Amino acid sequence: MYPVEENGGYSVVHLTGEVDLNCSPEARKVILECLRRNTPLLIDLSAVTHIDSSGIASLVEGYQVSRTLKLDFGLVGVSERAMSVLRLARLDQVFPIFASIEERLKPDPSQDV
Repeated sequence: MYPVEENGGYSVVHLTGEVDLNCSPEARKVILECLRRNTPLLIDLSAVTHIDSSGIASLVEGYQVSRTLKLDFGLVGVSERAMSVLRLARLDQVFPIFASIEERLKPDPSQDV
Protein backbone atom coordinates (compact mmCIF):
# COMPACT_ATOMS: atom_id res chain seq x y z
CA MET A 1 0.00 0.00 0.00
CA TYR A 2 2.82 2.40 0.84
CA PRO A 3 5.72 2.42 -1.64
CA VAL A 4 9.27 1.96 -0.41
CA GLU A 5 12.36 2.97 -2.36
CA GLU A 6 16.07 2.74 -1.66
CA ASN A 7 17.97 6.03 -1.81
CA GLY A 8 21.49 6.77 -0.60
CA GLY A 9 21.63 3.76 1.70
CA TYR A 10 18.23 4.51 3.24
CA SER A 11 14.87 2.84 2.85
CA VAL A 12 12.34 5.59 2.14
CA VAL A 13 8.69 4.90 3.01
CA HIS A 14 6.26 7.20 1.21
CA LEU A 15 3.14 7.65 3.34
CA THR A 16 0.22 9.20 1.46
CA GLY A 17 -3.30 10.46 2.03
CA GLU A 18 -4.93 9.84 5.37
CA VAL A 19 -2.83 7.93 7.88
CA ASP A 20 -5.52 7.05 10.39
CA LEU A 21 -6.93 4.11 12.32
CA ASN A 22 -7.83 2.36 9.05
CA CYS A 23 -4.39 2.75 7.42
CA SER A 24 -1.94 3.02 10.29
CA PRO A 25 -1.60 -0.77 10.80
CA GLU A 26 -0.29 -1.00 7.22
CA ALA A 27 2.04 1.99 7.78
CA ARG A 28 3.33 0.35 10.98
CA LYS A 29 3.90 -2.94 9.16
CA VAL A 30 5.87 -1.31 6.33
CA ILE A 31 7.97 0.79 8.74
CA LEU A 32 8.86 -2.19 10.94
CA GLU A 33 9.62 -4.43 7.94
CA CYS A 34 12.11 -1.85 6.67
CA LEU A 35 13.80 -1.65 10.05
CA ARG A 36 14.01 -5.45 10.28
CA ARG A 37 16.17 -5.33 7.15
CA ASN A 38 18.64 -3.34 9.29
CA THR A 39 18.55 -0.32 6.98
CA PRO A 40 18.38 3.34 8.04
CA LEU A 41 14.88 4.70 7.46
CA LEU A 42 13.36 7.92 6.17
CA ILE A 43 9.62 8.45 6.15
CA ASP A 44 8.32 10.84 3.50
CA LEU A 45 5.22 12.66 4.76
CA SER A 46 4.94 15.15 1.89
CA ALA A 47 1.73 13.57 0.53
CA VAL A 48 0.00 13.06 3.89
CA THR A 49 -3.29 14.97 4.04
CA HIS A 50 -4.27 13.82 7.55
CA ILE A 51 -2.60 11.89 10.35
CA ASP A 52 -4.24 10.89 13.62
CA SER A 53 -2.91 9.51 16.90
CA SER A 54 -2.69 5.96 15.53
CA GLY A 55 -0.54 7.19 12.63
CA ILE A 56 1.65 9.15 15.04
CA ALA A 57 1.95 6.01 17.20
CA SER A 58 3.29 4.11 14.17
CA LEU A 59 5.95 6.78 13.67
CA VAL A 60 6.88 6.77 17.36
CA GLU A 61 7.19 2.98 17.41
CA GLY A 62 9.39 3.07 14.31
CA TYR A 63 11.57 5.72 15.92
CA GLN A 64 11.92 3.67 19.12
CA VAL A 65 12.80 0.50 17.21
CA SER A 66 15.36 2.38 15.11
CA ARG A 67 17.04 3.68 18.27
CA THR A 68 17.13 0.17 19.76
CA LEU A 69 18.72 -1.13 16.55
CA LYS A 70 21.02 1.93 16.35
CA LEU A 71 19.68 2.83 12.90
CA ASP A 72 19.29 6.35 11.54
CA PHE A 73 15.65 7.50 11.32
CA GLY A 74 14.06 10.70 10.09
CA LEU A 75 10.96 12.32 8.70
CA VAL A 76 11.24 14.16 5.39
CA GLY A 77 9.05 16.59 3.48
CA VAL A 78 6.52 16.78 6.30
CA SER A 79 3.25 18.24 5.00
CA GLU A 80 1.84 21.23 6.87
CA ARG A 81 -1.11 19.17 8.16
CA ALA A 82 1.18 16.44 9.48
CA MET A 83 3.52 19.04 10.97
CA SER A 84 0.68 20.71 12.85
CA VAL A 85 -0.14 17.37 14.53
CA LEU A 86 3.54 16.76 15.33
CA ARG A 87 3.79 20.26 16.84
CA LEU A 88 0.64 19.75 18.89
CA ALA A 89 2.14 16.57 20.37
CA ARG A 90 5.54 18.31 20.65
CA LEU A 91 7.02 15.52 18.57
CA ASP A 92 8.60 18.07 16.23
CA GLN A 93 11.15 18.35 19.08
CA VAL A 94 11.72 14.57 19.14
CA PHE A 95 11.86 13.36 15.55
CA PRO A 96 14.75 14.30 13.26
CA ILE A 97 12.91 16.29 10.55
CA PHE A 98 14.36 17.27 7.16
CA ALA A 99 12.87 19.41 4.39
CA SER A 100 13.65 16.74 1.78
CA ILE A 101 15.39 13.44 1.16
CA GLU A 102 18.15 15.36 -0.58
CA GLU A 103 18.70 17.54 2.50
CA ARG A 104 19.11 14.44 4.69
CA LEU A 105 21.50 12.77 2.24
CA LYS A 106 23.68 15.87 1.88
CA PRO A 107 27.12 15.26 3.41
CA ASP A 108 27.69 16.97 6.74
CA PRO A 109 30.69 19.32 6.30
CA SER A 110 31.43 19.09 10.04
CA GLN A 111 32.26 15.40 9.51
CA ASP A 112 35.17 16.24 7.17
CA VAL A 113 38.48 15.65 8.94
